[in-house]
Amino acid sequence: MHCKWKWKWTEVLPPLMLLGLAAGSELYGDIHTASEFEALSLTHTNLCQRELPAIFFQTNKNQPVRGNGSSIFFQRIEQCCAGYRTDPHSGQCVPDCGLNTPDNCRNGFCRVTGQCECFPDFVRNEQGACIHTCPIACQHGRCYLNGTCACQPGYILDPETRLFCRARCPKGCGTHEQCVAPDKCECLPGYRHSPELGCQPICAPDCGYGKCVAPNQCECIPGFIKRRQRNVCEAECYLHCENGFCESRFKCNCRTGYQYDENTTSCLPVCPDDCGRGNGVCIAPGICRCFEGYELRGNSCEPKCDSQLSCGDYGKCLSPNVCGCVPNEQHCLNGSCDAHGHCVCPAGQTHYVGQCLEPQHIERKLSSWQQRTELNEDMKYEFNALIGRLFNWS
Repeated sequence: MHCKWKWKWTEVLPPLMLLGLAAGSELYGDIHTASEFEALSLTHTNLCQRELPAIFFQTNKNQPVRGNGSSIFFQRIEQCCAGYRTDPHSGQCVPDCGLNTPDNCRNGFCRVTGQCECFPDFVRNEQGACIHTCPIACQHGRCYLNGTCACQPGYILDPETRLFCRARCPKGCGTHEQCVAPDKCECLPGYRHSPELGCQPICAPDCGYGKCVAPNQCECIPGFIKRRQRNVCEAECYLHCENGFCESRFKCNCRTGYQYDENTTSCLPVCPDDCGRGNGVCIAPGICRCFEGYELRGNSCEPKCDSQLSCGDYGKCLSPNVCGCVPNEQHCLNGSCDAHGHCVCPAGQTHYVGQCLEPQHIERKLSSWQQRTELNEDMKYEFNALIGRLFNWS
């Protein structure tokens, strides 16, 4: 199925928010339906369709959340399929060699996913990076005029290519280890050292009801399965349960930093204070994306006014472009606050229900039913801000 439009996920989130996507898509969930949109690949463009919680695409605080996916709670987007990445220059999906080369095939061609071909006069070293060969340079060695490479003490020529020098560990290295410096061994990429078991594979996210047998490869215990496009071992269930795994047919176990959401039947990230009392969207654990008119301060989304000076020394920004005079927080749109907490308007304007207006514009505030309704709400706010607190309404 082809799509006539293309969502660019990078236009939805700032680059900082995308760090989770680079490290592992589980940060933002990888939600698919169980129908034709699961692992749907547009092979000629290397694009795949994916569904994400529609709330991640909300940009306005008062905007209703309605997605175009399998339900209103999901938004369908297109992104590069697994094994491909977005080229920053062309914007096209190109093969990705980042998993088996430390610099994503710099000084070479990544013609096929995971297969890096070095340029002429370059060779792949033990880490998979394309490095210079003699007469330009020789890793951990010195080039001579005849093109040969003489290794530094503690290093030997690579036995296969004889074009660069490897570190030498005479005592040898353990299982899943490599010699990284003379007489020094470290775990291979994708493994971490355990004092009891040595170098053990890393699976991110964890395997759930299974065992990590190789980097990002889980082996399930009997009675549990891996769903398509997922590596976690879980019980068979109808829930999406992204950023978690199914304990049973009806229960989702969320990972740390996430909580279960009934609408998406998945685990959504949690942020302190709900991103500032609902003034933004939590897109990863502890990471907020603020709505329009709000800005991030610490871990909270707070309202911003175009010019803080318009609020004066005695006012504060209460909501986007709306100043309030302290201590009663009387609205003062287009004006400034004095030391007594009153709104002072520019010359030629008058304070009218929370804002400074020219006299000829006041009548326009009553020209429609919607405006009169909004004005009525503004008047209620002004009354409570100024004298309403003095009354006992109970």
